[in-house]
Amino acid sequence: MKTIAFIGLGNMGGGMAVNLVKAGHKVRAFDLSEEALARAKDNGCETFATVAEAVAGADAVVTMLPNGQIVKSVYTGDVIGKAPKGALFLDCSTIDVATAREVAGLAGEAGYTMVDAPVSGGIAAANGGTLTFMVGGSEEAFAQAEKVLEPMAKAVIHAGQAGSGQAAKMCNNMLLAIHMIGTCEAMALAEKAGLDPQKFYEISSKSTGYCWSLNDYTPVPGIGAASPADNGYEGGFASALMLKDLGLAIGSAHDTDAKVPLGEHALEIYKAFVEAGNGGKDFGAIFTTL
Repeated sequence: MKTIAFIGLGNMGGGMAVNLVKAGHKVRAFDLSEEALARAKDNGCETFATVAEAVAGADAVVTMLPNGQIVKSVYTGDVIGKAPKGALFLDCSTIDVATAREVAGLAGEAGYTMVDAPVSGGIAAANGGTLTFMVGGSEEAFAQAEKVLEPMAKAVIHAGQAGSGQAAKMCNNMLLAIHMIGTCEAMALAEKAGLDPQKFYEISSKSTGYCWSLNDYTPVPGIGAASPADNGYEGGFASALMLKDLGLAIGSAHDTDAKVPLGEHALEIYKAFVEAGNGGKDFGAIFTTL
């Protein structure tokens, strides 16, 4: 059993922390939301009023935070130097590669081991303990991190050195955004062309059109797999978060002179959708624009 501080108990972090409790770990939790703290306490976490209090005495610190600026601020101001020497840091937020590497470097200079370990799978996987973790860090750091991540995961994959987990996540989510837009366009075209959408789903999901967005997260209400589309596009993966992830990917593409024309077009589509007031809707709700 390890003592694990968990910082950030939102839609993803709350379920992740509970799975660590279920695995027998002692979880010291913090979030700015009193409601989130209350839920964590009800589910067996010990809650604290500050990050510094939560990380004191922890063998490992797991963070799930909104962006790179906040990640850097929390680690430099409240975690590094406050957690015991030798503690393992695991940042599961989705942030830019440069900040991930910078914070890992600062942690290393202070005597800590750190990995970036962003996730794929969404809220249901966070609650069910079936997330995929993409881990950036040394082989030694990965070996330590794997033991902490396993209760929350269906797969824990070493992507490479520090920042590689974030690189994998941004590329994966750019691909997901492109797949989702294409899936929505095909479903809409099939219906307008006079094809029963259910029949199109049955055909394409067993043909070369197979992809996760179609088969496992069908963005059309009442068709295929159950998804947020069946609940008015509530819950799931917010379009604003997809826009954020696309921004990270396109920013990296510009920095590295990579050509991503479909990624750039996907960014434009989601930017318009979010600016129209749909940021809280699941990203599959892009179907409603067609």
